[in-house]
Amino acid sequence: MKYPFFFLPALRKSAGFTLIELMITVAIIGILAAVAVPAYSDYVTRGKIPEATSALASMRIRLEQFYQDNRNYGSDDDSCGVLNPTSDNFTYTCNWGVGATNQFYLITATGIAGRGMNGFTYTIDQAGNRQTTNLPTAWGTAPPAIACWVAKKGGGC
Repeated sequence: MKYPFFFLPALRKSAGFTLIELMITVAIIGILAAVAVPAYSDYVTRGKIPEATSALASMRIRLEQFYQDNRNYGSDDDSCGVLNPTSDNFTYTCNWGVGATNQFYLITATGIAGRGMNGFTYTIDQAGNRQTTNLPTAWGTAPPAIACWVAKKGGGC
């Protein structure tokens, strides 16, 4: 007995994936990537912020030690009595601050754009007042005159 031609495909073993199966797999991977990549980027950014805040706190301690020895925070308005910290993600500056004499200082950490920290600016002064003066738009607005450093989206300290 001879089988008709249309029965032959049923007798063959199928191998591989159909185009529909491949398209569904690609769609699932795309959806997962669309959720995971932004979350990971925020996580990496949040991990870089403590680098600035700890460097500011450390420099404040060094400036207080300098003050005990010299009875001032530095000789000119462009720099303080100690070296600015160095970092991969932030640049640091120190000047006389609002008092405009060597009895005051303001240390500023500014995020480096090429390292993904563009828009972040943190400060601390001789009285220990910590402030976030600038944030990227996606992170919300910097809190006005609140003594804290914003470390997460939404302006939370």
